[in-house]
Amino acid sequence: MDSGAGRRPEPTMRDVAALARVSAKTVSRVINDQPGVGPEAIERVRAAARTLGYRPNLTASSLRRSDKRSATIGVLFEDLSNPFDSALLRAVEDRARQSGVLVLAGSSEDDPSLQRELLASLASRRVDGMVVMAVGGHQDALQQERERGTPMVLVDRPPTFGETDSVTTTNRESAREAVVQLAELGHRDIAFLGDRQTLWTSHERYTGYLEGLAHSGLKLRKDLVCTDLKGPDLAEQATAALLDLPDPPTALFTAQNLVTVGAMRVLRSRRMHHRIAQIGFDDFPLADMLEPGITVVRQDVPGLGRKAADLIFARIENHHLPPSHAVIPATLIRRGSGEIPPES
Repeated sequence: MDSGAGRRPEPTMRDVAALARVSAKTVSRVINDQPGVGPEAIERVRAAARTLGYRPNLTASSLRRSDKRSATIGVLFEDLSNPFDSALLRAVEDRARQSGVLVLAGSSEDDPSLQRELLASLASRRVDGMVVMAVGGHQDALQQERERGTPMVLVDRPPTFGETDSVTTTNRESAREAVVQLAELGHRDIAFLGDRQTLWTSHERYTGYLEGLAHSGLKLRKDLVCTDLKGPDLAEQATAALLDLPDPPTALFTAQNLVTVGAMRVLRSRRMHHRIAQIGFDDFPLADMLEPGITVVRQDVPGLGRKAADLIFARIENHHLPPSHAVIPATLIRRGSGEIPPES
């Protein structure tokens, strides 16, 4: 084999037309699922395309189409290595595949500069719309892109600007439910461990924590509140510090999946996972396989992704629809760790 050989030229629409004994215009109609071609001619075109290995040039096709669409959407989440984000992406991809649409995805890493760069990159590729998880506290770039007319849906965190669709879950209500359950078991010292305070989700879950305490007649102990825990390592440090207090908590509400993992590691390393109750917000792989299983507030991630995809495709089809905010309920999944009563 000649390693210096260049890339083989791709078969063209004219090649397919010649083999199928039809016009290039007929091939174009078949490829783009347009009417006006008989079934026999359609079969000849498809057979010729298979024989030649013909692949439509979607970029060139989008330039010729009257609607100028590229059959692509952009997805920009915080961290695609996080199980929550990756499951969300999968749900969007599954829905997009049904419509013959390709998904271009990236991670913003909660960095406003990187978010702006990736938004510009997606826009330069003429994606038909974007599904975005906003960087905490920074939505200027999103607003500017939306004002340019780009169809956009914000997922997990709502927009701080108008005329934009969004999908969220029951952050406050479900956090409140988790704390009330712990209180009903007899816990009076319930700690809160949360993600960055700049995130809307973190603020909502902390508010739900406060509402749960108030509903249960419990006073807030500020020494049991730990926030801005980005990742499991910081969560481990915070959990260790809480357990070392003179009056430590008897229960933990960990308000993000990676925070839950960090806290769980400390409880297990100290052999306290059967003594200290724990409820986490967001599920994670193998949480049900542990002993005890980790009780979580589980978001309907496939439902969130499907709804976000449905909204972006509706927005692409009709820019004049009124903005929509969908709320997909979360569910408290009881597995054992959140059902441990305080020691007498």
